[in-house]
Amino acid sequence: MPREFSNLELQARSWFGFNKPLFFILLCVVYLLLFYVQQNFIVDEIAAFKFLEGPQALIFKIIASLNMLSIPVVYAIKFTIVGFVLWVGCFMWGYNVNFYKCWNIAMIAELVFFVPTIIKIFWFMFIETDPTYWEYDSFYPLSLMNFYEYSEVPKKYWYVNQQLNVFELAYWVVLTYGVDFAARKKKSVANAIVATSYVPLFLLWLWFYLGVAE
Repeated sequence: MPREFSNLELQARSWFGFNKPLFFILLCVVYLLLFYVQQNFIVDEIAAFKFLEGPQALIFKIIASLNMLSIPVVYAIKFTIVGFVLWVGCFMWGYNVNFYKCWNIAMIAELVFFVPTIIKIFWFMFIETDPTYWEYDSFYPLSLMNFYEYSEVPKKYWYVNQQLNVFELAYWVVLTYGVDFAARKKKSVANAIVATSYVPLFLLWLWFYLGVAE
């Protein structure tokens, strides 16, 4: 007789039953489009860059092109690291979740970070339409950076203050749901797995960045 699946199992199968390579490609394409919009309709229109000519303009365009081309590589590295950390966390808590599923969880959770990017594009295209580059660079929606005037914060602390934001917390929640679906165990265990694996890695990365940033 064919096996009957529980609701949780059906949810898990639906969660992981999509075309992963196609999803990864679409993820890269969407981010590429968002990056293109930021570069061409916001950054290029900032006064400091609008009138660049000669070698300076060429270097600026080369750097932007390299950033665009590196998107798939950066995503692949990030998903591999986060997926490995989740896999180790599941193993430490005694749950057999394979690395491939953990990699997929990291990939799906990345959708959260499209939201602040879209908000940033909307903000500088329709609200703050004439920013300086430093105003643009320091801005991150719903982050700790919003509580400070960027000119009063040392540049090395910008990144850390930007990364401490509401969307990062939402990312943790999505990771938890992903682990919950994959492990098919209690939600409290999934919370513990993320809290003892990814979250310490994230905080360690911020601490390391502060140590090497100038």
